[in-house]
Amino acid sequence: MLLGPISVDRYLDERLVLPGGGALNMAYHWSRLGVPFHFLTRIGSDEAPVVLSFLQRHAIEFTPELVVSGGTTASIDIVIGDDRQPWMDNFVPGVWHDLRLSAAEESALCSATHAHAVLVDPVVSEVHRLGDADRLDGVAFSGDFLSFRRYSVERFTSTMQHLSLGFIGWPGDADDARIAAIRDVAFDLHRVVVVTMGARSTLVFDGRDRPIAQEYPINAVSVRGTTVGCGDAFIAAFLASWWCRADITDAVHAGQRAGASATAWRRPLPDEAYGR
Repeated sequence: MLLGPISVDRYLDERLVLPGGGALNMAYHWSRLGVPFHFLTRIGSDEAPVVLSFLQRHAIEFTPELVVSGGTTASIDIVIGDDRQPWMDNFVPGVWHDLRLSAAEESALCSATHAHAVLVDPVVSEVHRLGDADRLDGVAFSGDFLSFRRYSVERFTSTMQHLSLGFIGWPGDADDARIAAIRDVAFDLHRVVVVTMGARSTLVFDGRDRPIAQEYPINAVSVRGTTVGCGDAFIAAFLASWWCRADITDAVHAGQRAGASATAWRRPLPDEAYGR
């Protein structure tokens, strides 16, 4: 199961409206990798054709609760700079302002063998609600903490209690005190936490049996497009490998290859993904 928001990306300079968001990027990559999954998400009826055409083109399964009649799809304005990196502004949460899973969606999520969530605030609330009720027992649940900007160590700890595997995109230095705190949480809770550090390296804190901190170097590539979407590509490939083989080294290398490939695209996904 995949749980997370879909948004529409409004490219102001090009007058383009494209489906977007980390969860949608994950769904695309899994569809290409042949991972069987079901997408729990929400969109408003205002932009339903844009999103539905994407999901149908890539044969992505979703729940009947997908479209909220009269609702507004989450959106963000994007301007591409001279350095080919996007400037994002004016985020509108839309129907994600007060997400609540239906009873059928809760049942599907809680009976899944594996689940992954993009941990925006409404999703975190649902994970805590179901986890506190012990309904996630038996689900191998992973979560993308995004850039970690809005997380304290305490909040990270409380969320990781409901997950077996966490991903963090880290923009800072490896010797930051918070990295050590993240490692300690992984070890104390006997969890796995993967910290991606762009083109520098990938850190893995494996606290399951014998606590191990491992750093995996990266063969940096020239960025011909943008780095936006590299993290989503990394996580999608990591999980596809991890769920098949349960080997961290193989999963990290699969993720690094996918992340490097994503630097060739000028958007989070290749143009053909959008049907253009």
